[in-house]
Amino acid sequence: MTYFAGILATLAFITSAIMAGFFFAYSISVMWGLDAAAPASAIDGMQGINTVIQNPWFFPNFFGAPVFAVLAAIVFFSMGLRDVGIVFGLAALAYLIGAFGITVAVNVPMNEALGAESIPQEAETARALWVDYSSRWTWWNHIRTLSSIVSTLLCGIAIFLAGRSMA
Repeated sequence: MTYFAGILATLAFITSAIMAGFFFAYSISVMWGLDAAAPASAIDGMQGINTVIQNPWFFPNFFGAPVFAVLAAIVFFSMGLRDVGIVFGLAALAYLIGAFGITVAVNVPMNEALGAESIPQEAETARALWVDYSSRWTWWNHIRTLSSIVSTLLCGIAIFLAGRSMA
């Protein structure tokens, strides 16, 4: 494995693992914590989170995971390690469809819709808004989590195959 290929492989693995952990943490702590709060507070909290999530720590990992996996696939294909390239390509596909695609098609539009809402003063109205949002958002986030885990696992398998091929 060349130095450059190794760096790409490592970055693909690390960024997909970071995103798997990020999505997992939301599913098993952030959303549960917000669900335990008063619905108006949960809405306010999620609106605040959605305002700050677009930051220089999040973006390189969120966008980097599929980019590094695709670049690793291309490099390993060019090195004649077709099986490694295919597995990195599958890792990129799993992330692009299940994490990136769902984020763009489902979670971000839901976040934008929630952000456009005024926090209801009526407790029951706030509860209904939050319960609908939280249950759907979290379900889709579980899919993002699983897809990122699959991507990470595939990156690990590709690295293992590359190591065996180079031995």
